[in-house]
Amino acid sequence: TDGLNLFDGTDHCYFHSGPQGEHTLWGSKIFDYSKWEVIRFLLSNLRWYIDEYRFDGFRFDGITSMLYRHHGIGTGFSGDYKEYFNDSVDVDALVYLMLANSMLHKEYPFVITIAEDVSGMPALCLQ
Repeated sequence: TDGLNLFDGTDHCYFHSGPQGEHTLWGSKIFDYSKWEVIRFLLSNLRWYIDEYRFDGFRFDGITSMLYRHHGIGTGFSGDYKEYFNDSVDVDALVYLMLANSMLHKEYPFVITIAEDVSGMPALCLQ
């Protein structure tokens, strides 16, 4: 994803700008899922990998980092719903994951999707 950084001369074409766009633990950029260009880019990549390379599934790795504005850094999750459903949730990232899962299973019923989340967000794996 870092190859897209500064694509248009800015640090916020596909990513959040400034410190919000930096994942300090991983040294990588953070997509701005509120932008339709980002959603279209990511969804089209999923389709491309299935059509071009015949992928039969996707593992969405480290989605705790996507789901929460704090990226799960320094945060413990005990199972209390208040930890999962509050202002720290990146709703746009959650919607992207929902769209990706829905699109993949509608267009490619054979595809398997797996989300690796260490927070244990309730209902994350429901269809």
